[in-house]
Amino acid sequence: MNISRRSATASLTAVALGVAGLAFSSLAQAADTIKVGVLHSLSGTMAISETVLKDTVLMAIDEINAKGGLLGKKLEPVVVDPASNWPLFA
Repeated sequence: MNISRRSATASLTAVALGVAGLAFSSLAQAADTIKVGVLHSLSGTMAISETVLKDTVLMAIDEINAKGGLLGKKLEPVVVDPASNWPLFA
């Protein structure tokens, strides 16, 4: 059996990519929720308008989860209050 160095390298690369792909898909399947960032000011000058936006996003996430989630996974809201401080948004 005569295998060239190039074909052996290509075969090993394909195997390595396949193993890496399986490992990545296993990690992706391990997470049973999808985190969704909710970045609205709940305090400070913008709270009067953005609190309603936060409530709307949470309501939408509840509706999506009630219908089975997204890609078979539940959405998990992560609510952060940047307190109407623009540098905190960054």
